[in-house]
Formats: sequence, C-alpha cells, structure tokens
Amino acid sequence: MGQKSRILIIDDDTKLNKLLKGYLSPFGFEVLAAAHPDEGLRCLKTHTPELIILDIMLPDINGFELCKIIRQDYTIPIIMLTARGEVTDRVVGLELGADDYLAKPFDPRELVARIQAVLRRSAETPRPQARSFGRLSIDSGKRTAFLDKQPLSLTTSEFATLSLLTRYAGRVLDRDQILQELRGIDSEAFNRTVDITISRLRQKLGDDPKTPSFIKTVWGAGYTFVGEDPE
Repeated sequence: MGQKSRILIIDDDTKLNKLLKGYLSPFGFEVLAAAHPDEGLRCLKTHTPELIILDIMLPDINGFELCKIIRQDYTIPIIMLTARGEVTDRVVGLELGADDYLAKPFDPRELVARIQAVLRRSAETPRPQARSFGRLSIDSGKRTAFLDKQPLSLTTSEFATLSLLTRYAGRVLDRDQILQELRGIDSEAFNRTVDITISRLRQKLGDDPKTPSFIKTVWGAGYTFVGEDPE
C-alpha cells in the first residue's frame, strides 16, 4: 500500500471523531481530529491534510464560516456534515466552496465512498499538458488555472468541472454527463450541485452568463465551453 491519505476531521462530537478514526484507519487513511475550529485551523497549518471533514454545528465559529476561512488560503477538498440534511445547508456549503456534503446520521460506508470519490477527483489528471483559451490557461497536470496571467483559486470540484468543459470545448454537456464524469452519480437529486459549481466558476472567471466569454448555458440541454480555440 502506498502513502496514507491524511484526513482532518473538525467536529465537536469527540465520540464520533473516535469512531471515525477507528473506522477509516483500516481503509488506509491517517485520521486527525479537532473538536474546536481554532484547533482545526492549527492542525490544518501543521499537518496539511489531503481532505477535510467539516461539521456545520461547531462552537464559536460554525462550519460555514470556517469553510470560508479555509477557502481563503487552501483548495483542499472539503466534505461538510450537516445534522439536519436540509437542502439549504447543502446549497450554502457548496456555494462556500465545499466539494461534497453528507447528512447525519450517515452510514460510515457512504462516507468512505464519498472520501474516495473526492480524493480520486482531486488526483485525476486527464490531460497533463497546458492549454490556453485566450485569456484563460489551464494545466490539468499541475492543477493550475490562470486568468489574465493571474492564478485562479479553485476548489477540487470547480477545477474538475472547468477541466472537463475545456476538454470538450464546443460540445454541450448536460448535468447528468457532468455528474457522471465528476462524481460517478447519475441522479436528478444532485443536479443542483452542477449549477452551484458552474455559478461559482463564472464568478471567479468574471463571466457574465448573459454574454459569456467562457461558459454558456444551453437552456434545456446543459453547458458548453465557448472560450477561444486552444493555442
């Protein structure tokens, strides 16, 4: 077995943290746990995990605010946990930059599957060469993207979506195709995830959906990348 993937859990439920440590370790994960947001941020700086499991209900700073703080400096994949599983919580978490979400109580096997899927997306490099589309350049190998020669700070799901769209530039991809490629999920229930990710991408690209320079909505069909032809 290769090097273990390090996971940081930030959750004030110490009993759950202990249970998850015991459950995830046999799957090849090194698990760190923090019961307070401040402790979690210190652990993040010290140990640099490959993935963060972040609870919404935290003392002093809730998970939404902590996600915003983390996203200022890190693109590490984040899976958010919500006690109620409400759609609003999920949407807000995704809009703030989380890569996935899971409602409590959950089956640990589902958490493992989601961790593996997110880490797989994070590690995938479908086309290692750099490509340029006018003002935008993207390198799937190095997982970097630049707009007007300035680096873009993209989450794992945002980068994967942008990479996918540019890979099939000019072709319309519907939500199910995008989800199938990025998550391996084919379900209407998750279609909203694509819309949120596209919306965040447009904001970071400064792209007006009414007169798009990069991502165009094809109503009733999906999305297509309309940037300049690769150089």
